[in-house]
Amino acid sequence: MPKDNSIKSVLIIGSGPIIIGQACEFDYSGSQASRSLREEGIEVTLINSNPATIMTDPVTADNVYLLPLTVDSIVQILEERKIDAVLPTMGGQTALNLAIEADKLGVWEKYEVRMIGVDIAAIELTENREAFRLHMIDIGLDVAPSFIANSFLEGKEAAQKIGFPLVIRPSYTLGGTGGGFVHKDEEFDAALRRGLNASPTHEVLVEKAVLGWKEFELELLRDKNDSVVIICTVENFDPMGIHTGDSITVAPAMTLSDTAYQDMRDQAILAMRSLGNFSGGCNIQFAQDPVTEKLIVIEINPRVSRSSALASKATGYPIAKIAAKLAIGYNLDELKNQITKTTSAFFEPTLDYVIVKMPRWNFDKFPGADNSLGLQMKSVGEVMAIGRNFLEALQKACQSLENGRKGLGGDIKEWVRVEDVLGRLEVASDDRIFRIKDAIRLGVPLQTIQKLTHIDPWFLKQIKRLVKYEKQLIRYNVPDDLPPDFFRELKEVGYSDAQIAWTMRVNEEDVTKMRKKLNIRRTYKMVDTCAAEFEAKTPYFYSTFDSENESIPTTDKKKVIVLGSGPNRIGQGIEFDYCCVHGLLAIKEAGYEAIMVNCNPETVSTDFDMADKLYFEPVFWEHLEEIIELEKPEGVIVQLGGQTALKLAETLHKKGIKIIGTSFANMDLAEDRGAFSDLLKELDIPYPDYGVAEDVDEAIRIANKVGYPVLVRPSYVLGGQSMRIVINDQEVERQVLSIFKHMPENKVLIDHFLDRAKEAEIDAIFDGEDIHIMGIMEHIEPAGIHSGDSSAVLPTYSLSVDAVATMVEHAEKLARALDIRGLINIQFAIKDNKVYVIEANPRASRTTPFIAKAYKVPYLKYATLVMLGTHKLKDFDIKPQPSGYAIKVPVFSFEKFPNVDKQLGPEMKSTGEEIRYIRDLSDPFFRELDRNRSVYLTR
Repeated sequence: MPKDNSIKSVLIIGSGPIIIGQACEFDYSGSQASRSLREEGIEVTLINSNPATIMTDPVTADNVYLLPLTVDSIVQILEERKIDAVLPTMGGQTALNLAIEADKLGVWEKYEVRMIGVDIAAIELTENREAFRLHMIDIGLDVAPSFIANSFLEGKEAAQKIGFPLVIRPSYTLGGTGGGFVHKDEEFDAALRRGLNASPTHEVLVEKAVLGWKEFELELLRDKNDSVVIICTVENFDPMGIHTGDSITVAPAMTLSDTAYQDMRDQAILAMRSLGNFSGGCNIQFAQDPVTEKLIVIEINPRVSRSSALASKATGYPIAKIAAKLAIGYNLDELKNQITKTTSAFFEPTLDYVIVKMPRWNFDKFPGADNSLGLQMKSVGEVMAIGRNFLEALQKACQSLENGRKGLGGDIKEWVRVEDVLGRLEVASDDRIFRIKDAIRLGVPLQTIQKLTHIDPWFLKQIKRLVKYEKQLIRYNVPDDLPPDFFRELKEVGYSDAQIAWTMRVNEEDVTKMRKKLNIRRTYKMVDTCAAEFEAKTPYFYSTFDSENESIPTTDKKKVIVLGSGPNRIGQGIEFDYCCVHGLLAIKEAGYEAIMVNCNPETVSTDFDMADKLYFEPVFWEHLEEIIELEKPEGVIVQLGGQTALKLAETLHKKGIKIIGTSFANMDLAEDRGAFSDLLKELDIPYPDYGVAEDVDEAIRIANKVGYPVLVRPSYVLGGQSMRIVINDQEVERQVLSIFKHMPENKVLIDHFLDRAKEAEIDAIFDGEDIHIMGIMEHIEPAGIHSGDSSAVLPTYSLSVDAVATMVEHAEKLARALDIRGLINIQFAIKDNKVYVIEANPRASRTTPFIAKAYKVPYLKYATLVMLGTHKLKDFDIKPQPSGYAIKVPVFSFEKFPNVDKQLGPEMKSTGEEIRYIRDLSDPFFRELDRNRSVYLTR
């Protein structure tokens, strides 16, 4: 059936600010869906309160409403616009819950809006735990024994009937919020209360725990004809008991027998077809008994899920894009495969490679947090790696995490005490994969590890292969001694040169030199959805060590590489994806070939058709160097990828590779806190009294000289990492030792903390001649709370005219002194009307997208063209369109860590942000923020 021509305008509901459990994978899905519908000539209106995402940018939709995700906001849009249909399946649980609420209040009926992509009955059926359980039994599928509970008494009765261990699953929540495993009676009461409180309907399912069973996820698509395709089968490396968002996952499934796969496939299709009459995406999770292969259904999400973004990147099949077209009436056989452009979309992708997704956690930001993993999701981001075999993909994923690891072990962070390692195996935590390798290296039998972890023996045997390789490797003294075949074999299972060097106790440069001498170099393979059965048109590549290279560099165009920001984490999130997307679009507009390098599957910038060429690779020097050697670009842009990209600037500079925009020397001057303070002194710009320390004694001496309280902070970090306000010598000693332990090469800046000062910041573009002040924001919270955790008001609301003029003057002085080309962010403290500069960041900042949205100006496009040198500021007609005040409001995920207080200081802790518009300062929302501005300030 062709598309439904009665649908001329569609409302897409977004997922709101980034929180743990609902991150930017839904912004990716929403952006894809919007592009897909606009291709069909449909007017797309979008509601989302998140200013940091490309989803809420004018390039994504025809009409963007940056409003709170409430029924009132929906009504406002429906009053202003004629909307034919609403698509609520792209915005995670938030969008679904809002769609249900609006339906119950009769909003869709009143305004004659159809719901597409899903139906209310399907949502109710899958979200209501008891109805879902009975439905699965009706259609002949197995589920774990369970009882529903709406009260404490019912929950206690259910536990008595089922016995321990059991699991509590609240209804209508995402990311396992409020859920958990309960192993013994004394833990049950608190867990039950938490679950009942977390559910909006105060309903939980008390279910028999199938701990140790294997877990699988299937991504499906279904059309109006009831045709169903399985896009991807994902296997969890971790067994049941760990939330899938916190699990390492692998595709295709590695340990699934063909019989079990066919059974799972049949059950998934039966389940999806039984869920009412809707067209679109669906995600189904199964648990499998590792002995009998019996399957039980865990849950079904009748929408695009967290794993849909991963499955799209893993297979090259754009699930959200196709799901959006199915929602407006198309059938699968009427649509084209987006990668081959010649074959039908009615097919199931075939992979001739392995992908590994690995979560990224930020427990270090939450002192006292329980870092054990369970039903409630705790990770803040993820990476995906592609390899020709499981070990290559696994090691590349470890290299992508940006936690200082060079791969899976084989580096300075290995553990050496058996007792410590065994303790970490029994209780799963963020580092369990590394501890498994340590255990095998220390001689712990695989059987013991399997008993403790319940991880499938196949995976453990694969990791044991690495230990054997390393035992063989230490027999050689220098890289020149390595037999070429063995050297190649090490690279084929993902070893970085740094790992080989550490294991042999030699320099990494010597390993790289020898590898290149032996011509052991990466080749690039295309992600084509069909294992090379048909010719693919999409330039989406991953590296491996194969004989044939499928990435043929073009010769007719100059090229620019954009470095992405790696996995999302606190301090470096979706805002840098926004920056990279605009950078890529501007590079293409300027006539260059745009090449993207990143490893984050949740982002729009890593979509297969966003750049001219995408390398889905770790943002890790060894991988980047070979891409540069192959492509020979004009230069590399590091300003758009946060601290991840900026950290590679020094290596690029040393290797003679051009950095587009501000030079390395000037970026380094801004990043090196001591040198930057010296520059401020030279420019006669006020700054807090400071000193730079290289050891603890010097730090204590400086702290006493400048006067307590002092701010202790390392250089070259993002999100206020390891920054702290301290008030005595003991605290200085503790903090400085902690910094040197984790960052031994770093210098520590000790500066006097300006108590009760106001904080403000400026984002600007400088082209070598002129400066343009994009926005001046005043923080509601006092100095001392990280800017990412502060509510920022645009424009300023209480600073004097003189103070604002002084800030602008300082900004221009600094932009000229640092010879900025492109973006700069400068942070100020204002005390007794005196303006101090705290720091400058010579790159895209967290607030750049916020200002661009608030003023309706494509600042990132302009900044990129300035970096490239193709344009000057005077070439642009910049006309900001302010409207009252815009407030950037931080959003936290403290509820994921029950034992952690909400305490804010110089180290950032928020996971996301939303934008709120107010007409004037009498607005009750602003007044409430202002009233509580100092409540959470701590050290």
